[in-house]
Amino acid sequence: METILIIVFVLGYLAITLEHNLKIDKLIPALAMMAIMWAMMVFGLDDFTSWFDSGKHSLMENFGALGHEDKMHLLEETLLHHLGKTSEILVFLLGAMTIVEIIDYFNGFATIKGYVRTRSKKKILWIFAFLAFILSAIIDNLTATIVLISILQKIVHERNSRLWFAGLIIIAANAGGAWSPIGDVTTTMLWIGDKVTTVNLIKYLLLPSLICMLVPVFIAQYMPAFQGELEGDEEDDAPKSKFGATMLYLGLGAIIFVPIFKTVTHLPPYVGMMLSLAVVATFAEIYSSSKFSLSSIEGSQGDAEHDAHAHHSPVHASLSKIEMPSILFFLGILMAVAALESLGLLFGFADTLKSSMPMLGTELQGTVVSDIVVVLLGIGSAVIDNVPLVAASLGMFSEPTDNPLWHFIAYSAGTGGSMLIIGSAAGVVAMGMEKIDFFWYFKKISWLALIGFLAGAIAFILMRGIL
Repeated sequence: METILIIVFVLGYLAITLEHNLKIDKLIPALAMMAIMWAMMVFGLDDFTSWFDSGKHSLMENFGALGHEDKMHLLEETLLHHLGKTSEILVFLLGAMTIVEIIDYFNGFATIKGYVRTRSKKKILWIFAFLAFILSAIIDNLTATIVLISILQKIVHERNSRLWFAGLIIIAANAGGAWSPIGDVTTTMLWIGDKVTTVNLIKYLLLPSLICMLVPVFIAQYMPAFQGELEGDEEDDAPKSKFGATMLYLGLGAIIFVPIFKTVTHLPPYVGMMLSLAVVATFAEIYSSSKFSLSSIEGSQGDAEHDAHAHHSPVHASLSKIEMPSILFFLGILMAVAALESLGLLFGFADTLKSSMPMLGTELQGTVVSDIVVVLLGIGSAVIDNVPLVAASLGMFSEPTDNPLWHFIAYSAGTGGSMLIIGSAAGVVAMGMEKIDFFWYFKKISWLALIGFLAGAIAFILMRGIL
């Protein structure tokens, strides 16, 4: 039965990676894979001889001796446990996405565009690279890419030139998201899973991530695509809002507040994110001069009034723009990986992988083997989605909180996806916004991303020895 589960996972994974060829949204195979795997676990429950206790992070003793009812009860508890952990991530992302959409509702990101005064391609490259690096650490790399490419479209009118800028924005956004607990889904997973803390994550990854961004941009500035100045006039037809700048700073400040809230209260991050969303939503409703209402419990007349209000409410407008397919995809893929973890398959995979490596001697062997595994994980995240890879690593390794291994995983999974256009959420959204061709990106940008990834990895390994 374990073999069948792995086959289902591989087939589902293949369907996800071939999303564009099959013309099927990746959330469909992810959700189907999740449901089928857990259903098969129910049918084959009596045949399983091992079970992984996620709370104790170890295999259960005498699982095979339990009766059917006890095993079913354990399966239900395990399913509920993983759903709870996954929901923490999803609710957190929903809150962050809503805050960003509220900022956009007031055209707050136009404030950033106002800072770009030069027409030099080289200077604009550096400006957008640093903006992507900083913004992605605050509002996550996916959202930062959407915001910056939207601004880029208003500044760089010639599409061929814009593609080059978009390629470097992807690299910078992924690098910026790696060192922040709220900058990338995978880093958020490690943070919420208590594998890393905010202070140590920044201490270990800020410099390697910065190098990962600086090296490709430094090389790219000498390429023909970034020579000379832009042509055409800079225009902005977007409606102005007197509250745009205020909502930008309020929204970004609210998101930054979340790690502080977690540190002070020791509550899960999604609690702080919900508080931040409530504060931002309150000011948004006040500034929009509309009645404060998140839901309606009135009768038919109240419902009509509620619907009319929804057209003017920034909260309702923002919630309607949330990327729900991405949320459901994360639900499917994380719960599917949880199924493999529950049977102890991922737990044993790490030991098998390490034991198959050449003997290098005591402690050195463990460190070098772990580094090789993590680098391969980073390269693998360029081919397939980094979310399940990190989810798998949570079951593969049992190192304590803030072990350098977790920081290296955060770096590799966050930045490795830049090597292919489909390797990261930032790349996929840029691909959709600018219709970037897979092979164009592979020939023009991938080698820059690879150099940056390796440079940052080397920097991390050197820093690890010092820190």
